[in-house]
Amino acid sequence: MATRKENTESVAGDTISRLYPKVDETETPLPRSWSPKDKCSFIGLSQTNLRVHYKGNGRNHKDAAAVRATHPIPASCGLYYFEIKIISKGRDGYMGIGLSSQGVHLSRLPGWEKQSYGYHGDDGNSFSSSGSGTPYGPTFTTGDVIGCGVNMIDNTAFYTKNGLKLGIAFTDLPLKLYPTVGLQTPGEIVDANFGQTPFVYDIYEEFKELQAQVNRSIETFSISDKHLCWQSTMQKLVSTYLIHHGYSATAEVFAKTTGQPILEDLLSIKNRQRIQKLVLAGRIGDAIETTQKLYPGLLERNPNLLFLLKCRQFVEMVSGNDSDVRGPGIHSPTRSNKATPCSSPTHPHSGNSGSGSSLNSPSHSSNGFMSNGIQNGINCDEETLMEIEEENETRIVRNGSHNGDALQEEVSISPRQETFQKRMPSLLGNSEFIEKLLAFGKELKLLSVELKQEYGTSASNKRAIEDAFSLLAYNDPHNSPISYLLDAAQREPVCAALNSAILESQDQPRQPQLELCLGQTLECLKLMARSGLGACAFVSLDGVLKG
Repeated sequence: MATRKENTESVAGDTISRLYPKVDETETPLPRSWSPKDKCSFIGLSQTNLRVHYKGNGRNHKDAAAVRATHPIPASCGLYYFEIKIISKGRDGYMGIGLSSQGVHLSRLPGWEKQSYGYHGDDGNSFSSSGSGTPYGPTFTTGDVIGCGVNMIDNTAFYTKNGLKLGIAFTDLPLKLYPTVGLQTPGEIVDANFGQTPFVYDIYEEFKELQAQVNRSIETFSISDKHLCWQSTMQKLVSTYLIHHGYSATAEVFAKTTGQPILEDLLSIKNRQRIQKLVLAGRIGDAIETTQKLYPGLLERNPNLLFLLKCRQFVEMVSGNDSDVRGPGIHSPTRSNKATPCSSPTHPHSGNSGSGSSLNSPSHSSNGFMSNGIQNGINCDEETLMEIEEENETRIVRNGSHNGDALQEEVSISPRQETFQKRMPSLLGNSEFIEKLLAFGKELKLLSVELKQEYGTSASNKRAIEDAFSLLAYNDPHNSPISYLLDAAQREPVCAALNSAILESQDQPRQPQLELCLGQTLECLKLMARSGLGACAFVSLDGVLKG
């Protein structure tokens, strides 16, 4: 029974969260129930603090009692809504539904105190921080469902009765208001719905209308650009983005068209693109080797980056993608065709690439797992290995490309590689394949210990090695709870980190200005939420970009 109750509460919580996707509940939790601490003593709570009943004498207005929700309404809701069902009007039906700030006395119905607002059932009046009511809507009684909506964009509140909107009740509302309900006579009982179950009123239409309003204000925002400053700035953002991600041919054409300078040598851009393609294809060993050849000392100066690359290489070895586990270096003539014994890694800062360390030496593909015609324990001739090598090349999806360059790239898995992945369970049972993985894993562990001793504990390093080693707990990693680690998308953060490190070594920005602008925009939306600007709830950066 307890498990069933917990599951029901979890589903209800998810339903409420889906209503307000822009709310970060680690900072501003949503109201989900009435507070057992923030209530008058004449108020009783039941049914997971969603039912409210009156337990006072109810002789006069001094016997009124109210209760607030557990949390104030976050501004990042944009539009907030809750409903109250009248289970029983009790003796007189003196009930008030509305909002109040923290600190407002709870011995009064909502609306009678400063920064308190309510719609009362006995007379249909609205009360705005005053004991004097204003005619607003119909009275309500047993069986009725009264909704209260708060618009965080224009700071107004409206009510609904049995699914029909009654119009705006309050304007110029302050921030951080709590849903509040008040009762005054015996027998009064109400139930709250904060989104746990479907509302009687179609609040989604309200959401859509506000979303459309915000979109129109963005689309019609006027920018004066008499001196073409905005145009030049946008062109610079695009140009630096293309250069950062290595789209050399496109960047060159764009520069000729717009007059934007390319501040990096084209050969360097192509080199970075080459390395990125290797990483995105899962050929981490080749990417490390190429980086060491083109940018000597870079990885030695960035030992944590090298460690993350090695962890990803271990994952790709398990997946069967990394060139070093597929077989001898067909495309790297510098490699030996004989198995190279593994040795302890040298210190990542030493730069001693000739010490025999397979982790840091540029003369190896970085792990020393080279065997004569053996691919994970499967006998293969040179022609078969060449076919596998060719089929694992990066596939380019060209959108707006020029001279073979592309604005977007995807790494696809070849049919042969899919077959290879299907054979992984048997490969993991192959003793020679396991020996290679364990030997490489031993080196990886030694490097992990060395980095911890030199620089202290790194959460990202610890997580990377734990994730990598966890794959060995399953006979078939591709069909395991952690199969996501083998997904090609997991290569992207490592690829981005390596690319940024190369750029930084050349005194270039680690991030393109366009991505910085997008990041600043997202932070601006968070700041809007903290400042109580509800429009942030209806601004979707993805939607604006796609629109």
